Amino acid sequence: MQLAVIKFSSEDCGICHKMSFYDQKVVAELGLQFIDVKMQDTATYRKYRKVLLSQYPDKSEMGWPTYIICDSPEGEFQIVGEVKGGHPKGEFRSRIQGVLDSAGISQN
Repeated sequence: MQLAVIKFSSEDCGICHKMSFYDQKVVAELGLQFIDVKMQDTATYRKYRKVLLSQYPDKSEMGWPTYIICDSPEGEFQIVGEVKGGHPKGEFRSRIQGVLDSAGISQN
């Protein structure tokens, strides 16, 4: 199973920008696919909107950024978990790993 971490962010979000210095690297180190979705990029957003809306139907509870961990993001996806908001690199890694652990998923 190839899991993906989809980052929903905004171009004018400072925390989102700060996280971009290491979030993709951390996700890759954990053996996951990384998909960056900026809300202003309508084509990419439209492609993954169904994943976001299944978790946040009206977007009111999402954080900036919101990372949704799921499998098959382009098809019949299954959401495994999420990490919301900005975190230092080590904590971000721990939170992603925590989602994988709680879902019983072991990555190599």
